[in-house]
Amino acid sequence: MPTFLYYDTETTGLKSDKDRIFELAAFDPVQNRTFCELIHPGVPLSAETTALCGVTDAMLEGKPNFTEVGKAFIEFCGPDAILIAHNNERFDKLFLEAEFARCGLTLPSWRYLDTLKWSRKYRPDLPSHALQNLREVYGIPANQAHRALDDVIVLHQIFSTMIDDLSIEMVLKLLEDNPDSQRMPFGKFQGRLLTEVPVSYVKWLSESGALSKPENKSLKEAFIKHKMITP
Repeated sequence: MPTFLYYDTETTGLKSDKDRIFELAAFDPVQNRTFCELIHPGVPLSAETTALCGVTDAMLEGKPNFTEVGKAFIEFCGPDAILIAHNNERFDKLFLEAEFARCGLTLPSWRYLDTLKWSRKYRPDLPSHALQNLREVYGIPANQAHRALDDVIVLHQIFSTMIDDLSIEMVLKLLEDNPDSQRMPFGKFQGRLLTEVPVSYVKWLSESGALSKPENKSLKEAFIKHKMITP
């Protein structure tokens, strides 16, 4: 039986191909285990990042690099984990893949669940699906936002409430069902079903390079599936 783990990354920026993870945390709600490590990213933090999360370059001095932390993370998660994160598909998963590739570690065959995708699909009534807004909607006490382990614990509390008695396996199945219900995540047609987005706009996105960005990989694949662009 796979282990399901909530996890979060704090990063030096938003682009997985050039920015780095400086904090990685996870929570195993079944065994009540936690994982939390600061990581020396090899680059200085921006003033904006420090202001957002409270982590300074001094706090990262002497901390292990991602190779060391990545090995420990594999051991913590095990080979068959389901990793749950908010905005997993477009952020955390991409950063994990990039860091593992960068240091030459083999990424286990983990499965991933995106709680942002779930909340957008099953709570379309909400004006915002940001983690802190969901926390307020579901009455979860405030935490130290933008620190990895705090966000992980809050996410577990929120998502457990959202799915009620559904199993994680059933949630995965429901998210995989009805792939044609995927909606445009950004731009002038944000919120529209992908099949309702004009082909001319999709082609413009492709030609402009927007769909070549790592964070838009799944979106590009969906447009290819719908035969709106060619591979």
